[in-house]
Amino acid sequence: MARTDIFSVTINHFLAPVLSFLNDPTVSEIMINTFDEIYIEKDGALTRTDAKFDNEESFTAAVNNILQFTGKRMSLEHPLQDSRLPDGSRVHVVLSPLSRRGTTMTIRKFAKVMFDAENLVKLGSWTHQAMEYLRMSVLGEKNLLVAGGTSSGKTCLLNVLSTFIPNHQRIVVIEDSAELALQQGHLITLESRSADRYGRGEVTIRDLFRSSLRLRPDRIIIGECRGGEALEIIQAMTSGHAGSMSTLHADSPLDTLSRMETLCMMSNVNLPLYALRAQVASAIDVVVQVTRFSDGRRAITSIAEVLPLDDKGQYRIAEMFTYQLDEKSDSPVGELIWTGAKSVFGNDPRIRVLRKQMDLTREIFT
Repeated sequence: MARTDIFSVTINHFLAPVLSFLNDPTVSEIMINTFDEIYIEKDGALTRTDAKFDNEESFTAAVNNILQFTGKRMSLEHPLQDSRLPDGSRVHVVLSPLSRRGTTMTIRKFAKVMFDAENLVKLGSWTHQAMEYLRMSVLGEKNLLVAGGTSSGKTCLLNVLSTFIPNHQRIVVIEDSAELALQQGHLITLESRSADRYGRGEVTIRDLFRSSLRLRPDRIIIGECRGGEALEIIQAMTSGHAGSMSTLHADSPLDTLSRMETLCMMSNVNLPLYALRAQVASAIDVVVQVTRFSDGRRAITSIAEVLPLDDKGQYRIAEMFTYQLDEKSDSPVGELIWTGAKSVFGNDPRIRVLRKQMDLTREIFT
């Protein structure tokens, strides 16, 4: 029996109290606040369940079993851990006493059905015109950032955008916990590793990124940008690794650029602020903003191109698509519409070739 199969059997045993939620495709998240207090997110709504573990010890055993799958362990030296289930679902654990009521664990479920571009059109997450615009941006090797809040659908969208990458290109994927499920044939996947109990053997996203530059990538995809590795990503984007992608927590395209700047400052390299901002503005071509609405729906609410800095050294964007709410509806329904702005990529030789093939967005790139 394969190692993954063995863990699947044992994890199903240890997680028996929440197994029905794991198998329910309408449940997107399981939040175990304490061993006897369990909430789920179902169809966008939070609900407290009657499920519970027998005691704190049985819950701790379940947590340890999950962590073993990714070679991690809970200890007072490492009270915060990210892991995943064999199906790819993301797990985060906070150990007591940091979690004052006892150890807590959240499971972000991995979608059993992979969304594709047409699925997102049917769900109203984007339109055919926006889809073709982003397809052209990916094929034209523009650097993209997908921004949004927690559980807004960033990883799902990044998976869909990656399907636009030509199959012959070599892709290196770097993640803290493997979540992306790219379908291309020439794919290298790297995953970070935390230190052992003696503080040895840690491999960070930053370490993996530096290594990836020596793996001859055509594209580099970072699961989530969250630290000082942002500066290396920016420098790679401006030095021959076009078409890279990542996700980031931010509330708007302009906030995305500011947050990327802040993350770059977390590195050990000191750059003048104007020089850093100029690099950020030069490296990032398109910011895609995703939002989770109050009714649980997720949609793209803005697609913006990044322009050079203004005379005062401030970031500038050109919003290409924006989400327009239906004023007649009480719920947050609407549609992603083209703003009428013209793309700054129109003179790019790669875009000029592609433009002839894309009827829905040809006028945007003229």
